[in-house]
Amino acid sequence: MARELKEATGWAENTVRTLLTRLIDKGAVVACEDDDGGRARRFRPAMRREDCVKAESESFLARIFQGAAKPLLIHFARDARLTSEEVKELKKLLDQSVHNER
Repeated sequence: MARELKEATGWAENTVRTLLTRLIDKGAVVACEDDDGGRARRFRPAMRREDCVKAESESFLARIFQGAAKPLLIHFARDARLTSEEVKELKKLLDQSVHNER
Protein backbone atom coordinates (compact mmCIF):
# COMPACT_ATOMS: atom_id res chain seq x y z
CA MET A 1 0.00 0.00 0.00
CA ALA A 2 2.71 2.46 0.97
CA ARG A 3 4.64 1.77 -2.23
CA GLU A 4 1.54 2.15 -4.38
CA LEU A 5 0.68 5.50 -2.81
CA LYS A 6 4.28 6.63 -3.07
CA GLU A 7 4.18 6.01 -6.81
CA ALA A 8 0.82 7.75 -7.23
CA THR A 9 1.50 10.75 -4.95
CA GLY A 10 5.24 11.03 -4.52
CA TRP A 11 4.81 10.77 -0.74
CA ALA A 12 7.49 9.07 1.32
CA GLU A 13 6.54 5.66 2.74
CA ASN A 14 6.73 7.05 6.28
CA THR A 15 4.20 9.75 5.34
CA VAL A 16 1.79 7.11 4.04
CA ARG A 17 2.25 4.98 7.16
CA THR A 18 1.65 8.01 9.39
CA LEU A 19 -1.51 8.91 7.48
CA LEU A 20 -2.84 5.34 7.71
CA THR A 21 -2.05 5.16 11.44
CA ARG A 22 -3.94 8.41 12.06
CA LEU A 23 -6.91 7.20 10.01
CA ILE A 24 -6.97 3.96 12.02
CA ASP A 25 -6.74 5.89 15.32
CA LYS A 26 -9.69 8.08 14.25
CA GLY A 27 -11.73 5.02 13.31
CA ALA A 28 -11.94 5.94 9.63
CA VAL A 29 -9.93 2.95 8.39
CA VAL A 30 -9.65 -0.66 9.54
CA ALA A 31 -6.47 -2.68 9.08
CA CYS A 32 -6.91 -6.28 7.91
CA GLU A 33 -4.29 -8.98 7.99
CA ASP A 34 -3.05 -10.03 4.58
CA ASP A 35 -4.21 -13.45 3.39
CA ASP A 36 -0.70 -14.81 2.94
CA GLY A 37 0.23 -14.24 6.59
CA GLY A 38 3.08 -11.90 5.66
CA ARG A 39 3.84 -8.44 7.01
CA ALA A 40 1.74 -6.67 4.41
CA ARG A 41 -1.63 -5.40 5.61
CA ARG A 42 -4.68 -4.35 3.71
CA PHE A 43 -6.92 -1.48 4.69
CA ARG A 44 -10.60 -0.85 4.23
CA PRO A 45 -12.95 1.98 5.16
CA ALA A 46 -14.51 1.65 8.59
CA MET A 47 -17.90 2.87 7.32
CA ARG A 48 -19.90 2.76 4.13
CA ARG A 49 -19.65 5.76 1.81
CA GLU A 50 -23.38 6.44 2.16
CA ASP A 51 -23.08 6.63 5.96
CA CYS A 52 -20.13 9.01 5.69
CA VAL A 53 -21.94 11.27 3.19
CA LYS A 54 -25.03 11.34 5.42
CA ALA A 55 -23.02 12.27 8.51
CA GLU A 56 -21.06 14.97 6.68
CA SER A 57 -24.23 16.37 5.11
CA GLU A 58 -25.90 16.62 8.51
CA SER A 59 -22.80 18.29 9.95
CA PHE A 60 -22.66 20.77 7.05
CA LEU A 61 -26.36 21.59 7.39
CA ALA A 62 -25.96 22.16 11.13
CA ARG A 63 -22.81 24.30 10.83
CA ILE A 64 -23.66 26.43 7.81
CA PHE A 65 -27.45 26.61 7.85
CA GLN A 66 -28.12 26.09 11.59
CA GLY A 67 -29.92 22.86 10.75
CA ALA A 68 -32.51 24.48 8.47
CA ALA A 69 -32.93 22.73 5.13
CA LYS A 70 -34.96 25.48 3.42
CA PRO A 71 -32.10 28.04 3.14
CA LEU A 72 -29.81 25.28 1.87
CA LEU A 73 -32.27 24.24 -0.82
CA ILE A 74 -32.92 27.84 -1.84
CA HIS A 75 -29.20 28.53 -2.07
CA PHE A 76 -28.57 25.53 -4.32
CA ALA A 77 -31.69 26.12 -6.40
CA ARG A 78 -30.55 29.67 -7.16
CA ASP A 79 -26.83 29.08 -7.62
CA ALA A 80 -26.52 25.58 -9.05
CA ARG A 81 -26.58 25.00 -12.77
CA LEU A 82 -29.05 22.15 -12.92
CA THR A 83 -30.14 20.33 -16.03
CA SER A 84 -33.86 19.98 -16.70
CA GLU A 85 -33.55 16.29 -15.81
CA GLU A 86 -31.98 17.17 -12.45
CA VAL A 87 -34.77 19.67 -11.76
CA LYS A 88 -37.37 16.99 -12.52
CA GLU A 89 -35.63 14.56 -10.18
CA LEU A 90 -35.48 17.16 -7.39
CA LYS A 91 -39.16 18.01 -7.85
CA LYS A 92 -40.01 14.32 -7.61
CA LEU A 93 -37.97 13.95 -4.41
CA LEU A 94 -39.60 17.02 -2.86
CA ASP A 95 -43.07 15.74 -3.77
CA GLN A 96 -42.25 12.39 -2.18
CA SER A 97 -41.00 14.18 0.93
CA VAL A 98 -44.30 16.08 1.25
CA HIS A 99 -46.34 12.91 0.78
CA ASN A 100 -44.27 11.07 3.40
CA GLU A 101 -45.06 13.80 5.95
CA ARG A 102 -48.78 13.16 5.77
